Amino acid sequence: MNRLIILSMLASLLLFSCDKKEVKAESDNFVLSDTMARMIQLDSVRFCTMDYELSLSGEVNFNENSVIKIFPRGSGQVLESKVSLGDKVRRGQVLAVIRSADVAGNYADLNSANADVMIAKRQLDNAEGLYKNGIASEREFAEAKENYQKALSAKNKVVSAININGGGNSNANGQYILTSPIDGYIVEKKTNAGDFIRPDNGENLFTISDLKDVWVMANVYETDIPKVKQGYNVKVIPSAYGDKVMYGKVDQISQVIDPQSKAMRVRIVLPNNEMLLKPDMFVRVIVSNIEGYRALCIPSKSVISQEGKNYVVIYNSKNDLKVSEVNVLHTVNNQTFVGSGVEAGQLLVTDKQLFIFNELISK
Repeated sequence: MNRLIILSMLASLLLFSCDKKEVKAESDNFVLSDTMARMIQLDSVRFCTMDYELSLSGEVNFNENSVIKIFPRGSGQVLESKVSLGDKVRRGQVLAVIRSADVAGNYADLNSANADVMIAKRQLDNAEGLYKNGIASEREFAEAKENYQKALSAKNKVVSAININGGGNSNANGQYILTSPIDGYIVEKKTNAGDFIRPDNGENLFTISDLKDVWVMANVYETDIPKVKQGYNVKVIPSAYGDKVMYGKVDQISQVIDPQSKAMRVRIVLPNNEMLLKPDMFVRVIVSNIEGYRALCIPSKSVISQEGKNYVVIYNSKNDLKVSEVNVLHTVNNQTFVGSGVEAGQLLVTDKQLFIFNELISK
């Protein structure tokens, strides 16, 4: 009898021990409480068009295809420079006054040519009268007419030279003025009062642009060259206006690398209707890939970064949650593109996930 009682007690202890193990095993599984389940937020893994953004440094330049370059009409000395860099000018406005020996020489030649024309005309009139009265021969009359035409041609040549060197904007003292042919802004100035203009110097003195549209030149370093193509969308953020964003496209890509900066230059054409963009202004250029590749994407706020690795919490049910490491490709705005670790359609915890993550990894 005593033996049966002892065996019965041992069996009870064994069953109790097994029950304790089962309870302990069940307690090891994290179960989301109803209160916590109402607090969390979920979002799904999906396939998205794979975009990326590349941030570049750049600067504003005037549009070289829509500028007017003002060159001197002859050698000489600049007496007055009436505009400064950045000035707004009107059509016909005086830019500079220049004194030139070439222009003075042209007027001296004109006076000589006028005298020759007067003499030749007088000789022609005399020859014509004598010819009509039978005193002069036809050959003499023809020679006088030819001399008069030569004198006229010589005068016209001098007049053309004066027109080229200033025309009505010059005088016999050798002074001529340079005026603006358009309304716009002085974007380049290469002369000042007192400067001498050499005949072998072919540089322009002023450059005028209306600045209605500008070029933004951005630097692309070698490792990023495959990420930029003609036609890609860009956002331009001027340093002077931190909250101002302008939109455009990559218009042209250089085919050479700058030997100094080791960067490739790309050009963006932007309208400048508000005249906010000034030449040489620094800007940040963000290039967006529009190739249309598709990849798995997850909400950026679902990603947990720990010790150089990235994780997400996958939600199957309140008592079935697990941590998964993901391979992040890149992040754009609120989306993170991943190469592995999740599957399309899975639900991820996007709020309070750090608490759940810590509970799961501590088990």
